[in-house]
Amino acid sequence: MPFSPLQRLRRRRPLIALLLLIMLLVAGYATRAAQHHGSTSNTPGTSASAPAGLAAPVPLSQLAAQARQTVALIRQGGPFPYSHDGIVYQNRERQLPGKPAGFYHEYTVPTPGEADRGPRRIVTGQDGTFWYTDDHYASFRRIDLSG
Repeated sequence: MPFSPLQRLRRRRPLIALLLLIMLLVAGYATRAAQHHGSTSNTPGTSASAPAGLAAPVPLSQLAAQARQTVALIRQGGPFPYSHDGIVYQNRERQLPGKPAGFYHEYTVPTPGEADRGPRRIVTGQDGTFWYTDDHYASFRRIDLSG
């Protein structure tokens, strides 16, 4: 006995639902890829070698006292107050210029009132650059060590 149109539709529901799910996943992936591509494109004030999220350099003298103390500890080689200080920074967020694995190292900048390490870090590069973040790697500013 042939199926009625309603019975055929009911039998195809799982297939239709699966196709809709696949289309939503593809659309979501395409949107995310476009957003990621847009976040790394050049904008005025950035260079091709640095991600767009980098702000203007900040003079060391304008950083909080805790950041200046951390820079001094880094320059003298420690001792560091946190066991994680000096570990390799992976640059997973890709906020810093792309470099080989092991190029960057991170150090905690104590944050008054925080029970844990807090969000502030200084990341150093093997080329002698120092970077500061106060929002746990969401953005960085290069530290002008002469200022």
